[in-house]
Amino acid sequence: MVMYPTRYHRPAGLDEAIGLFTECEDATYLAGGHTLLPTMKQRLAHPSDLIDLCVLPGLRGIGLKDGVVSIGATTLHAEVAVSPIARQWIPALSGLAGSIGDRHVRHRGTIGGSVANNDPAADYPAAVLGLGATVVTDRRRIAADAYFVSLYETALEPGEIITRVEFPIPDQAGYAKFRSPASRYAIAAVFVSKSGAAVRVAVTGAGAAGVFRAHALEAALEQDFRPGAIAPNQVDPAVLLGDLNGSPEYRASLVAVLARRALGHLGEARSYK
Repeated sequence: MVMYPTRYHRPAGLDEAIGLFTECEDATYLAGGHTLLPTMKQRLAHPSDLIDLCVLPGLRGIGLKDGVVSIGATTLHAEVAVSPIARQWIPALSGLAGSIGDRHVRHRGTIGGSVANNDPAADYPAAVLGLGATVVTDRRRIAADAYFVSLYETALEPGEIITRVEFPIPDQAGYAKFRSPASRYAIAAVFVSKSGAAVRVAVTGAGAAGVFRAHALEAALEQDFRPGAIAPNQVDPAVLLGDLNGSPEYRASLVAVLARRALGHLGEARSYK
């Protein structure tokens, strides 16, 4: 098999990374690589250059300020899972991070890479949308509701780099997912949060157009924030995927079950393994 030539770059700073992207013929940023590298192996992508963002200073770490948990783009899933800040203030986010893939994936994958690729089976998009987070780039701030566009598509412009994700601290939050036993990716997953009277419910893994908010579930839970408020037919199968893992109707039922389970996990930092 003929291999595509690809050059690998380790920039010393953000400005150098941006300059390389501009200068190279068809460059792509590399973070954890868990979406990009499989697509390259399948010959679905063949960038001329890979620009490694994980080596950049200042893009890693977890902080707390003014009711917001801020996570640098190159922070590893494993670091979020054990972070005292995340575990204290948004334990559901910590638990979500600890459930991603396996130990090897969690010690290589990054939050920025997960959010930038908007992989339909990724966990973090559900937390970003379910908590109403803000994606911060080298150019601007993007609200979660405006960030996710469709499968593998976001509001990021060519060459734009995520620098951090800011999560407002909710009053309560929970997460639950159902894995494929083969890939360990989510066939469906639900993140629920409540801040004051407002409820957000985000679904990943199941949507035909990627991660989405389940507005019917939100309306029901704003009236009664208990598992019993969720009916089995409140998610329209027309917006859900149908594949070898399950029909849209199956996923609609599964989303309702997972939403109830997420409500049972409020305040827990469990890793949902």
